[in-house]
Amino acid sequence: MAGHSQFKNIMHRKNAQDSKRAKLFTKLVREIISSVRAGQADPNFNPRLRAAISAARANNLPKDRIDNAIKKGSTVGEGDNYEEIRYEAYAPGGVAFIVEALTDNRNRTASDVRSTFTKRGGALGETGSVNFMFERIGLIEYPASVSSEDEMFETALEAGADSCESDEFSHVIHCNPDSFNEVRDVLTKKFGDAQVSRLSWLAKDHIEIDDIERAESLMKLIDTLEDSDDVQFVCGNYQFSDEVLKKLEG
Repeated sequence: MAGHSQFKNIMHRKNAQDSKRAKLFTKLVREIISSVRAGQADPNFNPRLRAAISAARANNLPKDRIDNAIKKGSTVGEGDNYEEIRYEAYAPGGVAFIVEALTDNRNRTASDVRSTFTKRGGALGETGSVNFMFERIGLIEYPASVSSEDEMFETALEAGADSCESDEFSHVIHCNPDSFNEVRDVLTKKFGDAQVSRLSWLAKDHIEIDDIERAESLMKLIDTLEDSDDVQFVCGNYQFSDEVLKKLEG
């Protein structure tokens, strides 16, 4: 996703990743618990759990926290029950967003997401008001250091991926949701656990952002959303122009 990956790279350059580690761990733990409850505790027979564990390991979630999350998810009546919710919204200028959440309090999360968009001049939409602008995909991402661009490209496409794009920070692989598990398992066997390994959304068309103030406002919106423990993923149909990217990096 052009906008999402651009934003992520900017965040890398600003060294924001470490400051968000605790929240990232919380999100990873929630996904493991929910994956177990949606299937079973054995990752060999639960593809979603296998992906969740892979992402947790790649992001250095301690093994004891992974094991405890699996145990918590498989214990009846133990801990919170998280509900999967998808929000669809618009930011100023018609930029569309899909926000996926795992929450133990639907009212709280809806209020927080709605307030975040409203404060930035946007609005929460009805279900179906945005998702037709996106297509469902499998998303896998590795740091650039694990492989050369050519090796990752060849391996991904041979495994059944639709595309593989690389830059100085990462390799981003897209595939059909039906082939996601197979592609992920092939890549994991060769390159280890992926930093990102999940079903996601890809915008069919992008709105180019060529104004620095508008770009900064969008970044603040996304940052606020991702700061919530309940929000798992944020996808938008924006794309920063090269000129705006240079100003943001500066």
